[in-house]
Amino acid sequence: MSDMDILQKALAEVEAGSRIPYLGAGVSALSQGGAPASPEALDKIIEGEVRVPKRAQGNLWSAAQYVESRKFRATLVDIVNRAFEPDEGGNPVHDWLARVRPPMVVDTWYDDGLIKAYEGASWGWVQGWSRNGEWIEIWNKAFAPDGTELEAPNPDWASLIYKPHGIARKGSSFLLSDSDYVEVLTEIDIQTPIPEEVRHRRTNRSFLFLGCRFDDQMLRIFARQIVKRSGGNHVAVIEGEVSRMEQKFLDEMGIVRVNLPVSAVVEALASEPA
Repeated sequence: MSDMDILQKALAEVEAGSRIPYLGAGVSALSQGGAPASPEALDKIIEGEVRVPKRAQGNLWSAAQYVESRKFRATLVDIVNRAFEPDEGGNPVHDWLARVRPPMVVDTWYDDGLIKAYEGASWGWVQGWSRNGEWIEIWNKAFAPDGTELEAPNPDWASLIYKPHGIARKGSSFLLSDSDYVEVLTEIDIQTPIPEEVRHRRTNRSFLFLGCRFDDQMLRIFARQIVKRSGGNHVAVIEGEVSRMEQKFLDEMGIVRVNLPVSAVVEALASEPA
């Protein structure tokens, strides 16, 4: 099978509910708005407002930690929330997912474009929540379509959006600084921070990684633990050369790499029968 054949088959399996889409920042780059669509772009915005030491430069999570430590959490939250304020202007992948409503979508970037794309009932989302300033053990919060906070995701929802790193918008929360991740990464191997409903919906299902790179250890850890105990036979759309550690991760996880740009997903969707 050609790379495009593999991609089209994986997209059909998403529509059929047997494969879970796992979205990275590259999918948000398909939007027409001005929000950052890569860790490097978000890091540039943060470093443009606060001068960080050389040891933290070019590393999003270290830069965020420096701002949080020296300028307080509120400063970091304000910078990041403002960065994601621009309207995205629509996204073909988000629109497609909102139409086909797979049982679950994992969306790892900080924008709320996918949530805005969903309409109607029988869906909701669960997101990672920073423990900064919290006095209770908290890992996630679940929400109904209208934004009402719930105790947990509803098992009867036709579709669940999982935002493991949170959402950057007013009144919400996100994981970004090193300190945000300390306890999460300590517990994630035993699955504590991953909601039970997410663990249930991934069972016996494969994943399709779109717009993701695995050139950072933290991103690899999250992907490994979210995919744990799923159905295997995963596919990732990653164009061009991959680093040694990325290739090792793909091999370890049994992920078939499709060497195409994420824009090929839009082309594949456009070629679907009406």
